[in-house]
Amino acid sequence: MSDRTGGLLLVGFAALWMFAGGSPRVLGHDRPYGPNGKTRSAVMARHGMAATSQPLATAAAVRMLQQGGNAVDAAIAACAVLGVVEPMSCGMGGDLFAIVWDAKHQKLIGLNASGRSPGATSIELFHSKGLKTIPTSGPLSWSVPGCVDGWDQLRAIMGTKPWPELLAQAIDHAENGFPVSEIIAGDWKASERALRAIPTSAACYLPGGHAPAAGTIFRNPGLARSLRAVAVGGRDAFYKGEIADAIVRYSGSVGGLFSRSDFEHHTSTFIEPVSTNYRGYDVWEMPPNGQGIAALEMLNLLEPYNIKSMGPLSAQALHLMIEAKKLAYEDRAKYYADPDFAKVPVKELISKAYAAKRRSLMNPDRASDHPTPGEPLQADTIYMTVVDGDFNCVSLIQSNFNGFGSGHVPGELGFALQNRGALFALDPNHLNRLEPGKRPFHTIIPGFVTKAGKPWLSLGVMGGDMQAQGHVQVLCNMIDFGMDVQEAGDAARFRHFGSSEPTGEPARGAGSVALESGVSASVKKALEAKGHRLVTSRGGYGGYQAIRVDLEHGVLIGGSDPRKDGAAMGY
Repeated sequence: MSDRTGGLLLVGFAALWMFAGGSPRVLGHDRPYGPNGKTRSAVMARHGMAATSQPLATAAAVRMLQQGGNAVDAAIAACAVLGVVEPMSCGMGGDLFAIVWDAKHQKLIGLNASGRSPGATSIELFHSKGLKTIPTSGPLSWSVPGCVDGWDQLRAIMGTKPWPELLAQAIDHAENGFPVSEIIAGDWKASERALRAIPTSAACYLPGGHAPAAGTIFRNPGLARSLRAVAVGGRDAFYKGEIADAIVRYSGSVGGLFSRSDFEHHTSTFIEPVSTNYRGYDVWEMPPNGQGIAALEMLNLLEPYNIKSMGPLSAQALHLMIEAKKLAYEDRAKYYADPDFAKVPVKELISKAYAAKRRSLMNPDRASDHPTPGEPLQADTIYMTVVDGDFNCVSLIQSNFNGFGSGHVPGELGFALQNRGALFALDPNHLNRLEPGKRPFHTIIPGFVTKAGKPWLSLGVMGGDMQAQGHVQVLCNMIDFGMDVQEAGDAARFRHFGSSEPTGEPARGAGSVALESGVSASVKKALEAKGHRLVTSRGGYGGYQAIRVDLEHGVLIGGSDPRKDGAAMGY
């Protein structure tokens, strides 16, 4: 066994040491291991690292690195495996966004691999059906899946491995089976009724008529065939070949709007990430049609406050973060849309001057009741990250949107089609209004942080509108409170439910704040005294993965969210 391979095994056992009888250690802030503290040590390695929401996918990425692939090769391999082992969250039927650090050229590259609405769609069509909003399931919620083209574009800029090697591990898991992990089994069970209502979906995902239980072996031969088609024919097998043909045939049989040209004309877009500086750290996000700049708006609003002195999970720190989130998300609801169809004031929204203007609406002592968008112009998901030994970094997020997306598996292809089109507005005056060939508003956002022009952190938080507010909470934990990459993700979180959505509809539970159990009773009482309406929610706080790049020591430091089945591994 080589030293590098042995390193992978040692990392895996180190994470389990605490639960096998190791003595608890005391962290900063005098918080022990446990529900209110750190769940396990951060993972450390030198030659390469991956963090994903499922250990088999993490292992696939590390194995690809050990076989000579770089971070992009490993990210594609892991992403493909995640589509097999966590099918409700992602897969070939979903979209993808990525931020890549190119170590050779010392620059960031952004990839928007989200798909567009069918050419046959229109607001009038939905209104003629008596619909005031786009259904959250079914064929009318479809947009073209961008994932496979995203893999292809990543491979074109930095990949070194051929398709058969990139997809081999995913094909093996689909064909020969894998044991379903615990949290994923629970999510699968939650979708059982919806899957049972669609014959092709039930045939694919409900063996014996039921969702597979944790620990049972699940096989998906249809997905293995689809992956093998891409392994042989590349991205054109999906967009110009047998897979596109099968999706279009299925669409016609169930009242969908897809045509062959929707797939033939699909393209991804390379786009420069945008940033703001927060206490000396440059935080990078993708511009709309995603929601990433909401995190930058929030950080700009928070920067003048001495968050560090308030302490982590204090009532005052949480209050200010919630108030910043309210303002940023009102702008999100009004302005974020496909920039090919609308003038999105990105530069203005993430400026310090705009934050100073909006900050006047933040009362340090009282929760705001009716936040409104500003006037800047006078105008279920997986996240994963991989870093290789050369410090190439990939921050990647991929999603079907809801669990199993639209709920429809086209024919025998073995994957569900996303329902991302449900995030269009049917208001003809809204920037995010439904139009043919347009990208919908997107919640999925990869994050990245540089310091002095060098990579410092690759991160992401899954979970719909939790994502931007989750980015901010994790970054404040690290930058303001000095937590390491694991502790920052373990710490309890809040989730604020806003007053409006990018569809133009009121948000569910508008104006309320959910807090995890790690927030103390006294803090909850203090937040209520400031006017916050607290609600109980056992889930919905996102799933986090991150890798910290310590260039000074040549060490990679990984963290993985205990709220998911995932793991960070290195060698």
